[in-house]
Amino acid sequence: MHNNYFKAIMTLVRKVGMHLFLLFLGFWVLMPFLWMITASLKPPELFNAPPHLIPIYFHWSNYIVAFQTAPFGRYYLNTLIVVLGIVPSQLFLSSLAGYAFARLNFWGKKLLFMLLLSTLMVPMYVTIIPSYLIIKKLGLLNTYLGLILPFAVSAFGIFLFRQFYVSFPKELEDRALIDGCSRLQIWRYIFLPLSKPALAALGIFSFLFAWNSFLWPLIITTDPKMWTIQLGLAMFSGKYTTHWTPLMAGTTVSVLPAIVLFIVFQKYYIKHLVLSTRLG
Repeated sequence: MHNNYFKAIMTLVRKVGMHLFLLFLGFWVLMPFLWMITASLKPPELFNAPPHLIPIYFHWSNYIVAFQTAPFGRYYLNTLIVVLGIVPSQLFLSSLAGYAFARLNFWGKKLLFMLLLSTLMVPMYVTIIPSYLIIKKLGLLNTYLGLILPFAVSAFGIFLFRQFYVSFPKELEDRALIDGCSRLQIWRYIFLPLSKPALAALGIFSFLFAWNSFLWPLIITTDPKMWTIQLGLAMFSGKYTTHWTPLMAGTTVSVLPAIVLFIVFQKYYIKHLVLSTRLG
């Protein structure tokens, strides 16, 4: 009896200790975000001594200054158009190509897949100049299409869906083929509805990439009307000084969509991680 009581106490202590450790770790992970939010509400003299994590007075006018200094409405619209072009195309094309590599038999499939995987080892900076020259040759500089096309599909997305579809039982296809379904119908009505975890995972990754993209829009857009939100935030950094409080206000507003997206789709993302772990 005493042993059971002692074991119950030790189990409780371990659980409490683990939760306290996770809370401490979570606090330090969230610390940069907390500083960003509080810095956006501080006076222009941001680095006063002693520093305060929580501002004494809340300067909500920093958000007004940020939106008056730069046309963030236009930047948000441009970024939203780019995201709405990249994310659906990534999901559609990657899922379709992943199904082909996972379930179809065609000549050179293994070689093509190995070549596709080899592109993951090529840094993006190596392909920047060739991509720019191609976009320039097509006359797509300072256009939404030029911002979207190079990232409409990715080797990572194809690999993710290929690995996800390989685990599906072959009986699903056999029954559908017996019922007269084509390969495209099998993908559309059977595989695609079952791939919500993979869709959510790739959707989050591609959204974050498109929303936070800085280098590619910087290279191919010279017209300020085509700038994205990340380029707009760079306006607050001058040659000799940086306007920190409006910059933090604009950054706070810019990260909200990513946070909301992750909160909405986190259960599918976690489900994908669990399935990936189980499948090895």
